[in-house]
Amino acid sequence: MKILFISLGCDKNLVDSEYMLGMLAEAGHTITDDEKTADIIVINTCCFIGDAKEESIQTILEMASYKEGGSLKGLIVTGCLAQRYRDEIETELPEVDAVLGVHSYDSIVCAIQQVAEGKRYRKFDEPKELPPKGTKRLVTTGGHYAFLKIAEGCEKHCTYCAIPQIRGKYQSAPLEKLVCEAKELAAGGVKELILVAQETTCYGVDLYGKKSLDRLLDELNQIPGLAWIRILYCYPEEIDDALIDAILRNEKVCHYLDLPIQHSVDDVLKRMGRKTGRDDIIRIVNRLRERIPDICIRTTLISGFPGETEQMHKELMEFVKEMAFDRLGVFTYSPEEGTPAEAFDGQVEEETKLARKEEILALQQKISFDINETLPGRELTAFIEGKVADEDAYVGRTYRDAPGVDGYVFIRTNEILETGKFVNVEITGAYEYDLTGEIAE
Repeated sequence: MKILFISLGCDKNLVDSEYMLGMLAEAGHTITDDEKTADIIVINTCCFIGDAKEESIQTILEMASYKEGGSLKGLIVTGCLAQRYRDEIETELPEVDAVLGVHSYDSIVCAIQQVAEGKRYRKFDEPKELPPKGTKRLVTTGGHYAFLKIAEGCEKHCTYCAIPQIRGKYQSAPLEKLVCEAKELAAGGVKELILVAQETTCYGVDLYGKKSLDRLLDELNQIPGLAWIRILYCYPEEIDDALIDAILRNEKVCHYLDLPIQHSVDDVLKRMGRKTGRDDIIRIVNRLRERIPDICIRTTLISGFPGETEQMHKELMEFVKEMAFDRLGVFTYSPEEGTPAEAFDGQVEEETKLARKEEILALQQKISFDINETLPGRELTAFIEGKVADEDAYVGRTYRDAPGVDGYVFIRTNEILETGKFVNVEITGAYEYDLTGEIAE
């Protein structure tokens, strides 16, 4: 059958989608990108924040319209929205023929068979061992970089977040299975491996009784073919010298950390249920910069959390200026059903949240430009992602740039550069988020 697969949300969701695509390919189905000729459409949904929930619902409704007079035989919904709103989907979206929970994506082939026979299907399993047995992923990121999901779920219970309710308790994948999967990815041409989880820094606690991300890095560093290993989603309170030492001793590990802090004002952090205060964050960031002088630190913030006053926002702005993070993203606070923060006093107007977000981003744009202006004249290694159309130039990323969220380096050259190749680039120019460069002699 022809299957159209739509993956929404985060890179962790994308890994689940790639497993499902692998299962479908092994079962003999054909993957198509044409919704008009698809027999079955599968949507792996997200509902992390309000905008993501809205996008998921709109996508379901849009795809359901192809049932009218077309070839579409069935619509399957999986992922976080399916897990959290299973009953509502069945009662309010009758166009959906099958609903799979986040721990049931290994039933995708069965779901398609049932739907093709005109039956409805529903499956919600308890968490099971990661990754799914005997499944070869169909990598969708171009083949030269891939995400490796090292754990599922979360037990931090931040007051604004529904992930523990949706994905369950923290569950690490066995180290030997991750190494095996990483070897398969490298053998398939993957050069950059990006470690993801709801929280990567607690990897192994549930399996081995202690944090074991350092052990995992040691093992992954030995895999032939891999050139870069990048770590995302590191909770600041879990950063320790064992992890820093592992980053320093393993030459393939990028000097880059994604360290979401969410805010800097102690009162807000406490209401968020975060485990760090302002001084803790400063200490951790300073420690990272002291031990790894060329480290690139990315963070994310939430604007307009309940109880955030204009003065608190100004304090956050001053903190952002003081810390000068290399990379920074901002979400406006989204009240999620069933979370403690939904019932907090002091809910902030949507217009105010957006205005504060824009102020932070404008400040960060200047900080990013100031940092980038220090780079011309330096030589950096770039990972080639593709060619600029109709120009003698290529798009690449340095170790300072995670795919999809950070900037690029645009390299002018008459040479032919292959996607996935690493080249040494002399930086020649700087913009707010991007760089320009030439092939280093």
